[in-house]
Amino acid sequence: MVEVDSSYYGISSASNSALWVERTPDGFTFNFKAFRLLTGHQTAREVLPNDIAIAIPETGKKNLYYKDVPAEVLDELWRRYRETLEPLRQINKPGAVLFQFPPWLTSAPDGSAHVEECATRMLGYTVAVEFRNSSWLDEKHAPSTLAFLRERDLVHVIMDAPPGVTNRAHTVWEVTNPKLAMVRLHGRNAETWNTTGAASASARFDYDYSDEELSELAVPIRSIASHVAKTHVIFNNCFEDQGQRNARNLTQTLTTSGS
Repeated sequence: MVEVDSSYYGISSASNSALWVERTPDGFTFNFKAFRLLTGHQTAREVLPNDIAIAIPETGKKNLYYKDVPAEVLDELWRRYRETLEPLRQINKPGAVLFQFPPWLTSAPDGSAHVEECATRMLGYTVAVEFRNSSWLDEKHAPSTLAFLRERDLVHVIMDAPPGVTNRAHTVWEVTNPKLAMVRLHGRNAETWNTTGAASASARFDYDYSDEELSELAVPIRSIASHVAKTHVIFNNCFEDQGQRNARNLTQTLTTSGS
């Protein structure tokens, strides 16, 4: 299984997805990150297909946001995004489409409405949701947020990230879709979590999980896995080979402990 990150930065093509189908074995799974404009992140006009870009009125600002895009252009943008996934959907290779929402998307009514629109637009796909604003999963709002996700068959992404930093939701070990649980491990480097001007995104996630930390994580991972058909554990500490080594070590920990 692989998490496709490039789909967050730009819209690919169905032909490219078809090549991925051809070049991977049976049983290989692709998780796709949703395109950044669809999640509500700031998006430079130049990363959009040219005909889409010129159809969006000038805002006088460097970046575009979801609210800046006319309804008919949004319809076409969603259609094209789904089109890129179609070759994989036809042979059941997409595991989930991950909507990693920005820190400014709160649990207020307009935030909930946007999450619901994304779920509706992606009917037919397994949609996973990762929040970055604490209002979604704090002690007051966690029960209603989890109920909201369960009612719509959305997968709650359980995140591990530096404690005590901004721009992250709380870690809540709960399952909201019986078909899939997803855990994303971002590392625990508080110094780089909100860094700006880094040469690459991987610098934010420069963290090497210790064997002790992985053993501790294995306990709740094993627990949630007992409640779902599949569990995806993704290491997003993508600096050099840290994620690959940590994934291997966690696999060994789970295997030797009888899971």
